[in-house]
Amino acid sequence: MRELSTSRLQGAFYLVTGIWPLLHMRSFEAVSGPKTDTWLVRAAGLLIAVIGYAQLRAKETPESLEQARRLGTGTAGALGSIDVFYALRGRISKVFLLDAAVEAAFLARWLRRRT
Repeated sequence: MRELSTSRLQGAFYLVTGIWPLLHMRSFEAVSGPKTDTWLVRAAGLLIAVIGYAQLRAKETPESLEQARRLGTGTAGALGSIDVFYALRGRISKVFLLDAAVEAAFLARWLRRRT
């Protein structure tokens, strides 16, 4: 049951943060910093929203939860790594370190259920 709640929590977070730049780029840039390639921000946002939708659709079956776990850990690890790598190098805003902390929390929650 906790895995399902993790999937839904992560899914909701990704759906909301993924569609944010699509709905209001100005506020997204106000928080995350100015962007040069807004088309790329929107493309990444759509992909993150799709991942969120998939996480929200997880069912309480072993197969579905295993898929949700793989998608959840993989995405959290990838996004968190990108956040840390580029924020610490000054390529993106340090606010992305907050997102990295959220991604680390998702990853820890998934991995804690695995053991």
